[in-house]
Amino acid sequence: MARPVSGARVTGWGSYAPSLVLTNADLERMVETNDEWIVSRTGIRERRIAGPDETTGSMAAVAGLRAIATAGLAPDDIDLIIVGTLTPDYPMPSTAALVKAAIGNKHAAAMDLAAACSGFVYGYATANAFVASGMAKHVLVIGAETLSRVTDFSDRGTCILFGDGAGAIVLSASDEPGGTMGIELTTEPAGAYYIWLPAGGAARPASDVTLATHEHYMKMKGAETFRMAVRTLGSTSLASVRSAGLQLSDIDLVVPHQANVRIIEGLAKSLDFPMERIFVNVGCYGNTSAASVPLALAEAVATGRVKQGDRLLLVAFGAGVTSGAITLQWTADPAAGERAAGIGPSDVTIRPGYLEPVNPFPAALEWLRSDAGTAPAAE
Repeated sequence: MARPVSGARVTGWGSYAPSLVLTNADLERMVETNDEWIVSRTGIRERRIAGPDETTGSMAAVAGLRAIATAGLAPDDIDLIIVGTLTPDYPMPSTAALVKAAIGNKHAAAMDLAAACSGFVYGYATANAFVASGMAKHVLVIGAETLSRVTDFSDRGTCILFGDGAGAIVLSASDEPGGTMGIELTTEPAGAYYIWLPAGGAARPASDVTLATHEHYMKMKGAETFRMAVRTLGSTSLASVRSAGLQLSDIDLVVPHQANVRIIEGLAKSLDFPMERIFVNVGCYGNTSAASVPLALAEAVATGRVKQGDRLLLVAFGAGVTSGAITLQWTADPAAGERAAGIGPSDVTIRPGYLEPVNPFPAALEWLRSDAGTAPAAE
């Protein structure tokens, strides 16, 4: 018998992916790799790259506005804005504060949440607590990343994996049946340095040395990350489903973090769960960290994989090592997504600081957006 619902359910959803596409063929021109190798080991065929005028904040704002519109709300109906990200526009102010201004909200509290690839799921859990306690009626939860700005495009072990984008939901209070059913969050610090950004924080502030040694780019121990990801995703999923009073067989669709198709296949095998009931879109976007679960959820709804009454499992794994899973019953009408039609980047403006803006676009990819389109020779 399922537990009583918490009174918090998803009423809106939205996503945003930049238009610039970086394919495996493009990467073949930059580093020693090839399409067959990348696809066989990751399932990734292409990933999106934020343009020079796009940031985590601007993409988050578009996805957020789309989620608000889908929920049938106005920006000022939102009481709290949470942005999960490891690539904020600035260490301070929060990206959430910039998003609040960009969408035209006047009264919401706003904060960033740092849980790497688990950021959206952790944000959902936080929003659920605010709604269930009565502290908020509508919470905008966003996962957004510009990982291209912290990716070393000379490192073939990591540059094939990551992309940019944003996804969002609105979590609302409701007396109706359905909504959040079970939540599980974990952190395993033993693997804290399997995936990390060494420099830029208080332990290793930016310096000539950290720049010269590429410490502002992501580093990853692939084999160790893979093993821990499969194990932790599985245990966290089971705990969430059980806390909802359900069995895995009761779940209609699993929407996992889109890190790597082999990790997703490993999760399916460890849970003895059919792959046809797991949503996968990593091939089109790569690993977008905190954005991956809400991006996948929005696409699953848009493509008819989610219908009212379905029981969903959202699960993610990230640096830290963090992991989180949400079991919920979907109650919204998928057709409501049409309300967000026409909302795009021109509808948001991120207010700049007082310093002269710079072009944040990765120098290694400038050739991709130039008329010449000539890549540097692979080393």
